[in-house]
Amino acid sequence: MTNLSSEEFARRAEQIEWLLSDVDGVMTDGGLYYSHGRHAALRFNVRDGLAIKLVQRAGLRFGAFSGRRSPALKQRAKELGFDEIITASRDKGADFDRFLERHRTDARRVAFIGDDLPDVVVLGRCGLSFAPADAATEVRTIVDCVLDSSGGEGAVRETVERLFRARGDWESILAPFSFDQG
Repeated sequence: MTNLSSEEFARRAEQIEWLLSDVDGVMTDGGLYYSHGRHAALRFNVRDGLAIKLVQRAGLRFGAFSGRRSPALKQRAKELGFDEIITASRDKGADFDRFLERHRTDARRVAFIGDDLPDVVVLGRCGLSFAPADAATEVRTIVDCVLDSSGGEGAVRETVERLFRARGDWESILAPFSFDQG
């Protein structure tokens, strides 16, 4: 569900250079798995991983934005070659400002996927904002697009597809994966 007209959504999608995603509750299901009192693992969706690579192949950049430190996230970022990783954020607004300055970009050129209250300060400033289906009510009411997918269940993949469809690029993104069925 989008809160923008398809024309406005497409206009904003054309301006996007960066896709940033919260981690817990967006890239993961929000569950924290502990072993012997230590945080041990996060579950990432493989379709989200492919979507991140598609973003990068299309010339956009991808970053993760988390309020926590996580060895699992650092490993995933390394595997997929994230362009940016911000962890242990205590003030996402200030960290977003530093991100914009460091990358010499404007908030309108960033799409952001968030699911909970700490993300609101960034979601309200971006060119396009997305929330998983199971995001907090307060988040779902302010974003440009509420996804059909829940966090950790392909929310990043769905965002990427919606973004590229709006830009008119989805068919060319799919071309390397197409095969002749005749």
